[in-house]
Amino acid sequence: MSRRAVSFPVSTIRALFFDFDGVILDSVEIKTWAFEKLFEPYGKEVQRKVVRHHRANGGVSRFEKIRHYYQTFLHKQISRQELETQCDTFSNLVFDEVLAAEWIPGAKEFLERTCKRFKLFVVSGTPEDEMKIIIKRRGLEGYFADVAGSPRTKGQLVQDLLRRHSLEPRAVLYFGDAVTDYDAAVQSGVHFISINCKSPLPSEVPQFDNFAALMKKLPQLVEPTAS
Repeated sequence: MSRRAVSFPVSTIRALFFDFDGVILDSVEIKTWAFEKLFEPYGKEVQRKVVRHHRANGGVSRFEKIRHYYQTFLHKQISRQELETQCDTFSNLVFDEVLAAEWIPGAKEFLERTCKRFKLFVVSGTPEDEMKIIIKRRGLEGYFADVAGSPRTKGQLVQDLLRRHSLEPRAVLYFGDAVTDYDAAVQSGVHFISINCKSPLPSEVPQFDNFAALMKKLPQLVEPTAS
C-alpha cells in the first residue's frame, strides 16, 4: 500500500536513516509482549494501559515509557536504580527474540542495494549499546556508517548524526514506523517515508507497508538508471 507519492527528487538524497524495530526487523510485537510481561505483577488493567500506550508511542525509549507507566498507571515514583533494573529485565526479555526476528519484507534486499550508493544510519529507541550488539550479531555492521540509540530522543539522535557526519538535512531520507520518527524528521528538516506504520500520519506523508512495496514504487532508490 502506498497512499502518497514522494514530493522530492530522489536524485538529491545522499544518506538514509532507518528506525529499526518494525522497519528493518519485524520486532515491534516482541517489545509489546515484553512490556506486558514486565507489568504482569500489577494486574490486567495496568497491562492493558501499558500495551495501549506502548503501541501508540512507537520510537519512545523504554526508559521514558517505564518511568511514565510508574508515574501514571502505578501512581508512584521510580528510583534511578529501580528504573535501571527494570530496563535490564526488559533487555533480557527481548534480546534473543529480536536476534531471531524476521525481516520486514524487502528490508534486507533494500539495505544490500542501497549501502553502496548512500550512507546508511540507524536511529533507534533501543539503548545504543544494545542496538550496536544486535547489529553486530545480525551481521549488519557492513551496511551502516553509524548506529544511534536511546536514552536520547529521536530528534536529538537525528540532529547529532547530521552534525557529526556533516549531512545536509535535505539530502537525508528517514524511514520510520511511528509518529516520533515523523516528528524527528520534520523538526530536523529531513525527508520522511513511513514504513509499516500503524499510527495515523498526515495524509501527505508517503506510506508503504514494507520495502518490497517501496522498491516497486520507487525503483530509482535501488536502480540508478531506472526512469
